[in-house]
Amino acid sequence: MKTGIIVSRRDSLRLGLLTGASALLPAAARPANVRGGSVPSTPVRWIDDAAPPLSLGQTFGVPWPQGALRAGVALSVKDAEGKALPSQHWPLATWPDGSLKWTAHALPAGDTPSASMTVVQGKPVAPPAPVLLRETADRIVITVGSVQWTIGTSGNSIIHSAKAGERTVMGSLALIASVDSAPQGGERSHFTGRIDKATVEQKGPVRAVVKLEGMHEGQGRAWLPFVVRLYAYAGADHLRVVHSFIFDGDPARDFISGLGLQAQVPIDAAPHDRHVRISTGADALFSEAVRPLTGLRRDPGAAARKAQIAGQAVAIDAMAPTVRNLLGRIPTWGDFTLSQLSADGFTITKRTKAGQAWIDATSGTRSQGLGYVGSPTGGVAIAARYFWQRHPAQIDISGADTDQASLTAWLWSSNAQPMDMRPYRDVMGMEAYAAQNEGLDITYEDYEPGWDSATGAARTSELTLWACAATPDAAHLAAMAQANATPPQLMVTPERIHAADVLGIWSLPDRSSPLKARIEDQLVNLVDFYAEEVDRRGWYGFWNHGDVMHTYDEDRHVWRYDIGGYAWANSELSPDLWLWYDVLRSGRARAFRLAEAMTRHTGEVDVYHLGRFAGLGTRHGVQHWSDSSKQPRVSNAAYRRIFYYLTGDERVGDLMRALVPSDQALTHVEIGRKVPGAERKTLPEGVVDFSFGTVWGSLAAAWLTEWERTGDVRWRDRLVAGMDSIGRLKYGWLAGSAPYDLKSGRFIGPGDNISISHLNAVFGAFEVNAELLQLIDVPRYRAAWLDYCRWFNASPQEWEAHFSLPFGKRNLKEGHSRLTAYVARETGDAALSTRAAREFLGGEAGLGLSDGDPRVAHSGPDFVGPTVEWPGVSTNAASQWGLAAIQNLALIPDALEWAAAEKRN
Repeated sequence: MKTGIIVSRRDSLRLGLLTGASALLPAAARPANVRGGSVPSTPVRWIDDAAPPLSLGQTFGVPWPQGALRAGVALSVKDAEGKALPSQHWPLATWPDGSLKWTAHALPAGDTPSASMTVVQGKPVAPPAPVLLRETADRIVITVGSVQWTIGTSGNSIIHSAKAGERTVMGSLALIASVDSAPQGGERSHFTGRIDKATVEQKGPVRAVVKLEGMHEGQGRAWLPFVVRLYAYAGADHLRVVHSFIFDGDPARDFISGLGLQAQVPIDAAPHDRHVRISTGADALFSEAVRPLTGLRRDPGAAARKAQIAGQAVAIDAMAPTVRNLLGRIPTWGDFTLSQLSADGFTITKRTKAGQAWIDATSGTRSQGLGYVGSPTGGVAIAARYFWQRHPAQIDISGADTDQASLTAWLWSSNAQPMDMRPYRDVMGMEAYAAQNEGLDITYEDYEPGWDSATGAARTSELTLWACAATPDAAHLAAMAQANATPPQLMVTPERIHAADVLGIWSLPDRSSPLKARIEDQLVNLVDFYAEEVDRRGWYGFWNHGDVMHTYDEDRHVWRYDIGGYAWANSELSPDLWLWYDVLRSGRARAFRLAEAMTRHTGEVDVYHLGRFAGLGTRHGVQHWSDSSKQPRVSNAAYRRIFYYLTGDERVGDLMRALVPSDQALTHVEIGRKVPGAERKTLPEGVVDFSFGTVWGSLAAAWLTEWERTGDVRWRDRLVAGMDSIGRLKYGWLAGSAPYDLKSGRFIGPGDNISISHLNAVFGAFEVNAELLQLIDVPRYRAAWLDYCRWFNASPQEWEAHFSLPFGKRNLKEGHSRLTAYVARETGDAALSTRAAREFLGGEAGLGLSDGDPRVAHSGPDFVGPTVEWPGVSTNAASQWGLAAIQNLALIPDALEWAAAEKRN
């Protein structure tokens, strides 16, 4: 099996230089080389290593080697016994020769999924009851078996109704919000979602997707833009709901006091046959009737009690007369509230009706966030993923004693303090750049008045909505809650992904020697450490969940949550990439879910989706938006694309597509405006100074992904223009940055100064370049990149002998060892391989494996890793060490052994 990527020059693009100011474009795309009849069999596994008790429907991505699969070839999915399963597939990305690079596959929902599966060539099998989608002038109707959903295309009802059989079990479902004019004691205004656009993105037979876009309106105002996607799977009585909104208010005046989805639930049953179910934890359920028959002074009879607890109809005639004749004297409970105001505590309260006192029912730690209301003839359940992790959250059931109950899933609890998006600090006399740079010097926070705004941040939530033909039994409700809280996920095996030669340079786990085993142990340990640290440190909350902290305070024994740029990581030095590459090579559920939560966070919360900063992300800080440095290095599509290709997630696809034109934001947001002593160059209109790694490399990830997804050669040509123009600079990548013409996509100027930043290659530039050089042949760019890789970690003596220039400051030597390893592999230079291994094992400006490194704690003679008592690592160090380990094991595995032996001797 290959390790890493070997660039095939035979298949490379031919380049021709056009006259004038036009870009260098390929004369033609690679010749097609699609081999018929050679589609590799693809094993697929559950990331939890076992089939779940219930799957709510599956979508997963499959990579294909270049030339292995032509467009239009039918694919099928077989179970562990070789039986064809109902499936549906579609392309996600193509290779330059037009062959498919990634496909997505959907499987139906069900309670008996296969333990493993295989994707093979062949006509897919249709489900017994396919998903049927019908569009009318003002409705979209989705039918799955006996369940029918009527979806709005305009107005205030996201869903007009849901039927289970012939009975309407749900009326209108709407998006609701409220905002207070002050954080405490303000006037409250109410808003309802209004659909402005409806798009059918996919029609069955296994999966259908509807995208709804609009605003929340009320009080003469329209705001809080939303995108809601509704997913229907064959075999399901539910819709998956992906809800995204943007905060576009004024943080000083708009304090969101409620944000949720509210369904109307018609109920035609006696009060004792009306049922409320709330998930209180794994396999734990709060189960009550609106009018309870248990615990009374008089016994209605065992059959009546048993039926009510099971959610079944209780025949009045079967009740003991001592209860039947006094039913009207038993209070009916119309309203129930599950309130999760922290990650470690929830309460359930209930009352008979408005105007009466609330009664404490029960409490606990972490609810799974499912609520149900209905009767033996049907009802509705809704569950919010990350319910307790994204507190304050809430489930309300009201009017359960009336003909129409309402069921509300609050993404921001209406019982909590309003959402406060104001800056955490005032100006503190830092109106001018000089004072702001002093602040940066002491707290590592880049502050500028007005640049710490939360306006434009977004959040995506995932929910499941069920239309139930009857009240589900306790076991099934528990399975529903669990499947929503921790969704089962299929993933192609790491070995098969690696064989497809996609997503750059990475290694499969290798424990063939003590050194490699030790590195592998450290990789596992670091992921486990961060996964556990999330819970130990309580890195939860609506806006915080999914991120980790930047640096540990070894004196206070806390992470530096309140110290400027040392607080939330906001993708600093690519923890997103480290975790996703760990997922690719290991397939571990813990790594997958940690990376997934981070992707849901960093692509939404840390990035601006409208306004003057749209398309840019925010540097690390005390609040996710508090630092004034707004850069593409944070909004970077490289951090999203692995999740997208593994899952086919449409929302993340939207986020990456929105970044394609984000270079235009830099015409009015100057990243280097406050650098002390920097030369202020006057550039022509439409020309902006770009660094090659943190800016152009981040934008290149978006253009690369768009080219792969659409086949639109405009984005290939833009990549080629940038690559060729960097290669034409005197010092190439070593110049660090250059003026960039936004229209042509080319760097201009001589590039005759060397400027090396330790940040340039650690925000995905290494990973993106590995893919660009695999796909596009620009010889002068390849030479410029290899030059940068060769010289970044060179010794001062070698540098000064070659360039006759001062060596200058370097940092992150350990992380940059993979650059040395890359040029060593590409050139076959054994001395460079050994140098790269020494750099990696030396631990300089990184995590290190050295027994003498005081920042690393030991739990055994052959095991190295941080512990709770002494983390000893920053997220920067962990991320870069993890990436360097994964990539060096692919590039220089033998040299690592030689260097380790040399060190021992």
